[in-house]
Parts: sequence; structure tokens; C-alpha cells
Amino acid sequence: MYICIIIMGNTRFATAIHIMTLLAKVPQEWLTSEWIAGSINVNPVIVRKELKELRNAGLIISRLGKEGGTRLSKSAEDIKISEIYAAVKNNEVLGKKNQKPNPVCPVGKEINSHLILLFDATEQLVRDFLGNKSLQEFADQFE
Repeated sequence: MYICIIIMGNTRFATAIHIMTLLAKVPQEWLTSEWIAGSINVNPVIVRKELKELRNAGLIISRLGKEGGTRLSKSAEDIKISEIYAAVKNNEVLGKKNQKPNPVCPVGKEINSHLILLFDATEQLVRDFLGNKSLQEFADQFE
């Protein structure tokens, strides 16, 4: 079964997986947000925003100062792609429910309760698909 999901304009997961892959490739090094941003080709502020979320999720550790930077908090083999997804997820896979459907319409009065079930099932499919894949497996694709 193949699931095609398109989320327009949201690169948070792509940015986070890029960051985590860089960290997985050099697990003993402390990478700066500027260096990471250079690889992603984005402003370091964007990287720092995602680093904060990844740190809050316990996936990375950071240190300040001249010898500062960021690295993984545990081995890449022990980090699941689903954990990275959960750390930066900021919207639902299929979007949001309807704001104020017509309560006298036979569809409108029930649409949101049915949408919630559909949204929850789709979100679970995504998490299940990502759940067993480790960051190490993903990082091993890069030389």
C-alpha cells in the first residue's frame, strides 16, 4: 500500500531530518548552527528554531561557547524517524477540520466528527510507517 501525502509550504520535517542526518554522520563532533545552515542552505535562525524543538524532544544536546555546538543525545540507531517527526510536527497531515459547517446540513452537522476519525487514522499510518526506521538507517544512505 502506498500513501502519497502532500503538505505544501512546510519544510520543518525536511529541515529536521537534514539536521539529524548531519549529526548522525559525525556523532562525536559538535556542529554549529551556522555550519548546519550552510548544508541546508538556509538562515541559521531557521536551524536554531528546529534545534530547540529537537532538544526539547531529548534527541540532541547542545553546548554554548567557543567550543559549542550540537550533537545527538544518543546513538542514531536508537533514534526513530517517527521521533523526529513528532518533535517538529506542527500541523495535521490532512489539514484542519472545517471551522463552522452548517449545523442544519446533513453533512455539515457531522463532517468534523468523521474528519477527526479520518485524520487520526492517517496520522497513525504515518507514525507507523516512520516508527520502525532508525535515523542510522536513513543516514546510511549518504556517503
